[in-house]
Amino acid sequence: MKKGLQLLVDGAEPEKLREAMEVDMYAYDEHYRLAARVWESAGGYSPTIGILGAVMGLIHVMENLSDPAKLGGGIAVAFVATIYGVGMANLFFLPIASKLKSIIGREMVKRNMVVEGLVAIANGENPRLIETKLSGYIA
Repeated sequence: MKKGLQLLVDGAEPEKLREAMEVDMYAYDEHYRLAARVWESAGGYSPTIGILGAVMGLIHVMENLSDPAKLGGGIAVAFVATIYGVGMANLFFLPIASKLKSIIGREMVKRNMVVEGLVAIANGENPRLIETKLSGYIA
């Protein structure tokens, strides 16, 4: 917003003002969506790691088929690893990614509203018309 106001005060043409602000908007969007994709990736890999833990637990079970007392521990490791993998994905990683996307979306709406307002001011539009136009973003 600060950059946009500075350009407005400096008398930048409305389309040049829009272009400069949109470049900043899209850079912001790309930067923070990358962070959300990292959390999504973690949510995708987590169950896979849980399955690897389950396979390791089952290998342990297969090694000890002759000793029934040791079977329970291996089976427990297999189930716990799977639960942790799926649980981490669905209780932490994917909800964090979803929340980040929601926050980014709201911020982009705000930034778009600022751009539209500054461009309208630069075009010399009627303040009531600007208010009406921007109130659509809030509704």
